[in-house]
Amino acid sequence: MKKWLFPGILAAALAGCSNGPANPDEATAPADVIATDLEAPWSINKQGDAFYISERPGTVAYIDAEGKLERQDVNFSSPLSSASEAGFLGFVLKPDFDDSQEAYGYYVYEDNGNTYNKIAEFQLDGGSWSETAVLLSGIPTGNVHHGGRLEFSEDGTLYATIGDASEPDLAQDPASVNGKILRLNEFNEFEIYSLGHRNPQGLAWDGETMYAAEHGQSANDEINIIEQDANYGWPDIEGEETADGLEAPFVTSGADDTWAPSGIDFHDGALYIAALRGTAIKVMDPESAEVTDSIEGYGRIRDVYSDGNDLYFITNNTDGRGTPTEGDDKLYILNEQ
Repeated sequence: MKKWLFPGILAAALAGCSNGPANPDEATAPADVIATDLEAPWSINKQGDAFYISERPGTVAYIDAEGKLERQDVNFSSPLSSASEAGFLGFVLKPDFDDSQEAYGYYVYEDNGNTYNKIAEFQLDGGSWSETAVLLSGIPTGNVHHGGRLEFSEDGTLYATIGDASEPDLAQDPASVNGKILRLNEFNEFEIYSLGHRNPQGLAWDGETMYAAEHGQSANDEINIIEQDANYGWPDIEGEETADGLEAPFVTSGADDTWAPSGIDFHDGALYIAALRGTAIKVMDPESAEVTDSIEGYGRIRDVYSDGNDLYFITNNTDGRGTPTEGDDKLYILNEQ
C-alpha cells in the first residue's frame, strides 16, 4: 500500500544544509533535559536507568541515573574517518549486555587513503571499550551516504543499514552490500535482506512488521515497510514514481519537503521519526500513514528511543550542519502530560 503526504501537513522545506538555532522555549511539545554537552551523538541505548550513546568523534557517552556524563573511550582497530557525516555511528548493546558487557558498533574508517565502513563487536572493561571482532569490513563509502544504523528485531536478530556510498547503481547491484539492509544470520555472517536503498538510517518494528527510514535525493524522504528480498527502487524510482518489481514507499515526504530522517522507534502505537533537516520529531500513525504531530524547537534530531514507558531523543546540533546553543548536544525525555 502506498501513501503520500502533502505539504500542508508538513513544515516548509529548509533552504541549504544548515539549520537555525534550537529554541526549546518555543518547542511545540515540552521535554526535560537529562544530559548536556554531548558531541555529535548518534545512537541511543538504555540499560536500566543508564544510557550508552555513541558519539561520532569515537566515544560512548555514559549517562548514569542522576544524569552525570562520563565519556568512555573506544579502541578501534582502524582509524576513524573525519569525512563529512563519518565517525562512530550505529551502536547497540547485546541483549545479554548485563552479563557479557558486549555491543555491536558501526564506524567509518580510513585505510591507505580510502574510506570504508565496518561493523564490529566491542567489549566494555574498566570504563572503556575495545574492538574484539570484525563482522564486516571494507564496505565502500564516500564522504556521505554511510547508512550506519544497527538494531535488533523483536526476535533478537541484528540488522544493519548500508548507504549507497554516493554511487547510486550499487543499490541495485546484488554483488554489493551498498544500498542494502543486512541481516546477521546463524553463522554470524551478514546477508542481504532488502535492496534498492539510498541512505537508510532508521529501523523499527511494530510486532513483526519492519519499518525503515531513508533519505531522499533532495526531498522525497521515505518510510518503507521492509519485506525480505524486496527491491525499494533506488535509483530507478523515487517519490511518486512506480515500476514493476519495485516497491514504492509507504510514506514519502513529497517532492517539496525534506526531513532527512534518521532514527525511528514505536511509542504508544505511533512511529516517531527523528528528522535532521526537518528539525523535528515527526509522529506518524501507522494505520492511516498520516503525520499527526511535528515536535519542533530542539533543532536537528538524530535518534529517538522508547523504553516502553518514556520517549527519549538526542539533538545533533554539533554535527557541523546545525547551529548549536549552550549545552548542545542534549539528551531529552519527552514530557507527555
